[in-house]
Amino acid sequence: MTDYTEIRPNQEIYPTGLTYELDSLFAYLMRIKDPRQAKGKIYPLATLLVLILLAKLGGEDKPSGIAEWVGHRVDELVEMKILPKAKAPCHMTFRRLLQTIVTPEELESLIGEFHQSRMRKEGETIYSMDGKTVRGTIPSGETHGTHLLSVFTPEQGLVLAEAKVDRKENEIVVAPKLLKAVNLKGAIVIGDAMHTQRSMSEQILQAGGNYIWTVKGNQARTEWALQKLFVHEAVNVQKGACLSKDIRVASQVNKGHGRREKRTIWVSSELNTYLDWPGVKQVFRLERVIWHEKRQGTTREVVYGLTGLAPQQASPKKLLRLNRKYWGIENGLHYRRDVTLHEDETRLTVGQSGHIMAILNNVVIGLCLRHGHPNLAKARRLFNAKPAEALKLILGS
Repeated sequence: MTDYTEIRPNQEIYPTGLTYELDSLFAYLMRIKDPRQAKGKIYPLATLLVLILLAKLGGEDKPSGIAEWVGHRVDELVEMKILPKAKAPCHMTFRRLLQTIVTPEELESLIGEFHQSRMRKEGETIYSMDGKTVRGTIPSGETHGTHLLSVFTPEQGLVLAEAKVDRKENEIVVAPKLLKAVNLKGAIVIGDAMHTQRSMSEQILQAGGNYIWTVKGNQARTEWALQKLFVHEAVNVQKGACLSKDIRVASQVNKGHGRREKRTIWVSSELNTYLDWPGVKQVFRLERVIWHEKRQGTTREVVYGLTGLAPQQASPKKLLRLNRKYWGIENGLHYRRDVTLHEDETRLTVGQSGHIMAILNNVVIGLCLRHGHPNLAKARRLFNAKPAEALKLILGS
């Protein structure tokens, strides 16, 4: 009897017999250039990348652990048509791939393109922009490692663009280049005080997007103007007077993790003509008061900011919500990479290995969240027991 696989119009067959969707992650991985010579090359580059992703989805994070995970499942991987025969790559094969074979720029570009093609279009699009140093890339005796700036969608869990920040540069230099790699039309970019720049605001507005920035000392004149406006209002309130007609207020209380947090935002359009800032429509004062149950203490923080969103586009309540979404990059991306995927504990100081692994960590997070697995640790236990289920995420079936 002849063994054959039925192929749909949007599918293709890999040489090992693996069937994949033409718009799947696997199809994008196949586009990566392989600089290796044909002589002595046993495993195609796409195969090795799939093996790494399957091992990571199954709970392994270090090259040695990845190699062992693959080695223990050789027969299963042959049956799944990933490996052509029952022989597993050694851990040095995976290390060389991470260190020198794949270039971060090409992989970042293809993964960003893949994520942007699969983004859900309904509702407003929020981009959180923030940087993170991969501590596992810091050589012994040094203080600097690979620092990556990311554009992240907190609602969908996707890193749409990411780039390395060179030691001689800072995030301000890299951020405009990064924003050119994403579709800004209709998007709201939220960043911390470092990214509060006039030129970047102008770039976002010209591309059809909008911004919400925090204002601190790097924009001293703007910060002074905001402080003066809201301090005057606060003093009047303390004296028993009402807020001026232009000031609008919203508050929100959240409880959890042994603390209670009250967030209060004051919003004004009074400085629109005074501030020399591209497209500014509102300024705000955001106060966070946190009661800690264990410590029996209270912490208080006040930050100021500005946005190109008009009052009709963003009420105080909505601005409060959007500012809170910005921190989704800490919990949704950085925390998962550090704690669940052990990124900072994985020593990868040779070549580009730390950067490549960070990209693959982003992929694992994006795949799990997109397919309904918000608890990453729980998802990895599932995929460790059922690698075929993990493979479906990569093949698009």
